[in-house]
Amino acid sequence: MSYQIESLDIMAKECRKDIIEMIYSAKSGHPGGSLSSIDIIVGLYQTALNYRLDDINWPDRDRFIMSKGHASPAVYSILHQLGIISKDDILSFRKLGSVCQGHVDMKWTEGVDFSAGSLGMGLSYGLGCALAAKMDKSERNIWVMIGDGETQEGQIWEAAMAASYHSTNNLNVIVDRNRIQNDDFVEKQMEIGNIGEKFNSFGWNVREIDGHNMKEIVNVLDWAKKDDSGPSAIIAKTVKGKGVSFMENNPSFHGKSPSDDEFILAMEELK
Repeated sequence: MSYQIESLDIMAKECRKDIIEMIYSAKSGHPGGSLSSIDIIVGLYQTALNYRLDDINWPDRDRFIMSKGHASPAVYSILHQLGIISKDDILSFRKLGSVCQGHVDMKWTEGVDFSAGSLGMGLSYGLGCALAAKMDKSERNIWVMIGDGETQEGQIWEAAMAASYHSTNNLNVIVDRNRIQNDDFVEKQMEIGNIGEKFNSFGWNVREIDGHNMKEIVNVLDWAKKDDSGPSAIIAKTVKGKGVSFMENNPSFHGKSPSDDEFILAMEELK
């Protein structure tokens, strides 16, 4: 386990480098929420998500739905590290005709299973995928990542209620609880309280973790995958901009590219 955890941490650091490089190359993008979520995404793809690298469109694969689609650099970075897309692909981020659009789009990018738009839609989409899997008598699991600010959207709670009612034990939501949305702190824009208690009141099984502790991440993903008593919610306490000191807990880096000097500093910190 210790070797596995170490290798996952190393991959997460490589993904962080990819995130910074592609956003710097584009001179735009969302580093904060990409950096806060990448540890969980690495853990998911490397230990829990069922897919085939040699058949990325395998019909019975698990689905990963990145509902907070502006954190696309996190998704592209793991796809790059897995060899699904190339270095040239990620460095064309946000450029006209690139397979790496600003928001994740399943029509453009190999390995992406959701086209993101307005926040709040991903859990409903994931619920549909979960119900479809049951109709197909498939064992595939559905994993949805949402932001904490995204839980202000009413559609999240419509989906949460329906998921419990339909007993979708193959549906799992991961909340990136980094406490920043847009360009300010969540508590200043609209405090959302205890998200775990809210999901629990809707009939979900809930666990909270340190979203940067890879051992906790691996263990909770295993729990969610094996628990068949109902839908599962993982509340991951994270730091926006994690891994780059001047981006950490800094709302200004929700959606801003590093400058030339900041890029050099960030890459130095990620060595």
